[in-house]
Amino acid sequence: MSKHIITKEATTYETFTQEEYMLMKEELLRPVQRIGKWGKIWIGFLLVVCMFGLYAYYIQETKSKYVTVSLRDYTMWGVYISNFVFFVALSLIGVLMSAVLKLTNFEWYRPLSRIAEVIAVAAILLAGVSIVAAMGRPDRLHYLLLHGRIQSPIVWDIIVIVTYIAISTVLLFIPLIPSLSTCKNHLHNKPKWQMKMYEWLSFGWEGTPEQWKILKRSIRILTIMVIPVGVSIHTVTAWLFATTLRAEWDSTNFGAYFVSGAFLLGVAGMIVAVFVIRKAYKLEHYLTPMHFDKLGQALVLMSFIYIYFNINEYLVPAYKMSGLHANHLLDLFVGKDAPLYWGVIIFGMLLPAILPLFKALRKPLPLTIIACTVVVAAWLKRYLIVIPGLAHPYLPIQDVPDSWKHYSPSLVEMTIVAATFAAMLLIVTLFTRFFPIVSVWEVAEGRLEGKDEIINYK
Repeated sequence: MSKHIITKEATTYETFTQEEYMLMKEELLRPVQRIGKWGKIWIGFLLVVCMFGLYAYYIQETKSKYVTVSLRDYTMWGVYISNFVFFVALSLIGVLMSAVLKLTNFEWYRPLSRIAEVIAVAAILLAGVSIVAAMGRPDRLHYLLLHGRIQSPIVWDIIVIVTYIAISTVLLFIPLIPSLSTCKNHLHNKPKWQMKMYEWLSFGWEGTPEQWKILKRSIRILTIMVIPVGVSIHTVTAWLFATTLRAEWDSTNFGAYFVSGAFLLGVAGMIVAVFVIRKAYKLEHYLTPMHFDKLGQALVLMSFIYIYFNINEYLVPAYKMSGLHANHLLDLFVGKDAPLYWGVIIFGMLLPAILPLFKALRKPLPLTIIACTVVVAAWLKRYLIVIPGLAHPYLPIQDVPDSWKHYSPSLVEMTIVAATFAAMLLIVTLFTRFFPIVSVWEVAEGRLEGKDEIINYK
């Protein structure tokens, strides 16, 4: 076996030894090897939030008319659907940060790919949970499968969500197989059931040339498949709105508008995730300032694209100011929703489009602060899409209390929403405790001369 391994960083070549490679493997396996006190406290906190959410859901299902008082015939879609759209958007992080970068041969994606893929799977799962939370009769969920009508956009959404979950899960698992073999061979003092899990899930991986050939081909096929499915899931989600009779949603721009916003959220979410994982697990050598610089450039690009589709979405109806469109736009521009709307525009689009143009603001900490504002603004943007759009129906309901025309989420609703975020973070956290969150072999592949040298250190 070769004692030296070639690594390429930009245009600089350097040689490092087998011992240094083993050190790299040890560092990437460290989060799996042991969990500290603060890690246990963090997991415990997330579990408590999830338990509160389950209890709130129990209250909702047993006393619904008393705890979701703002959900009426006017606002039949509340904060749960805003949350659903947010998680669907966040799930596109896997398409953008893993699939697109892989196919376009941007080598810097390698330490980021698994982070993006696990967030994508967790987000789409919690999108499904948000839909169940919004249902008045979750016991009838299976009717969608038994009696669904293909002409219904809801059935389209179910089809693409299930398909996307399946492809994203497989795309996460297939590249994980060599890492499972690495865990089996190099982890120590772990429970027998965990070591057995690694052995079973690695499917007898030995790192032979034929296995590598099959693995790489499978990953490429799945990578190609996940892009149209990922774009379709958010396009179909946009169609759920566009095919409903509401003034704000009467738009042929909604598909591109939703997808561009999802890509912006995906980049911002990736920046936050990389910063936290980098600090928590001391992976600064692998998640470098170069990655933040590239992600900052991507944030600028996605911000300008999203601004373009927002101009398309609002400029034409604002120019005409006709009918219910005028009422809705006035509420957004100068009315009761104006502070929230302009806050989203400034902090969620304009600032991330301008500030990262300065290289100093593409450093890890300042860029992460900018990304956090984008993530918060993205959730509020989905709220503004869902809630105000329901306030102006084409056929207003007669003789109803004025309170029916206004919506504010209850404590029970917000507790359930908080629990969905805690559940997503819990999934990602637990994943990092059982599997390497930065792919050992993908990082190594960018540095090794031969794939046969990966994983074969016993």
